[in-house]
Amino acid sequence: MGNGKAMGRLDGKVAIVTGAGRGIGAAIARLFAAEGARVAVLSLTHANVDAVVDTIVAAGGEAMGVPCDVAMPADIDRAVAEVVRAWRTIDILVNNANDAGSVLSSVLELSEEQLDCQLRSGPKAMLRLMQKCYPYMEGRGGRIINLASCAAVRGGIGYAPYTMAKEAIRGLTRVAAREWGAKGITVNCLMPMAVTDLAQAVMGSGSIPLNAPMPPVPRFGDVDEDIAPVALFMASADSRYMTGYSINADGGFSIDAAR
Repeated sequence: MGNGKAMGRLDGKVAIVTGAGRGIGAAIARLFAAEGARVAVLSLTHANVDAVVDTIVAAGGEAMGVPCDVAMPADIDRAVAEVVRAWRTIDILVNNANDAGSVLSSVLELSEEQLDCQLRSGPKAMLRLMQKCYPYMEGRGGRIINLASCAAVRGGIGYAPYTMAKEAIRGLTRVAAREWGAKGITVNCLMPMAVTDLAQAVMGSGSIPLNAPMPPVPRFGDVDEDIAPVALFMASADSRYMTGYSINADGGFSIDAAR
């Protein structure tokens, strides 16, 4: 007889989630662990990493914390090596980390240095993580989920570096999906709109009016109830015939955007 524990949708899987110290990344890490995955929690801030791992373990899940600055290639290499050393493989990669301090600039005022900050923590970091995880996913039904942005698709005024980096992520996703589909790896983008520390800080700065129009579903998303479950679908066997797509969990905010 079994132990009575229900099977999880990610039982036996090993997942890496970057930017998992808070917000969307933390919500995804918690849900993946609740669904049976062993989750590597990657984030820049040690205290945040420890807090998420403690929460997962207290709930009966399995997690390891790996402090990591994804803008530093050596940190990425070390983090992936630590996960493989502990759990021998990698099945799921969620590329969520982003440099929240360099998202705002007009096109006219955008400096190369600020753009580089977004590129290093965004598409360049995701590329390196994908390359490092590839050998463990090849031929094994690997899942890669790259976080892009519905706001970037719309091209918000004052978001030049953020939009450029996030749209580069979608390009990377499409090419990798074509190249790696025959290798048993799917690569998709998740494009959320949710209440996070970053969103609240940007709104408070006046860059987004506090009375900005609501999406057709008239609220901002909840990271646990609205965003993480979509990531779970994308990481599970249910999405095995989908690759190269941008999946919008945004309440309809980007309907008909950037046609």
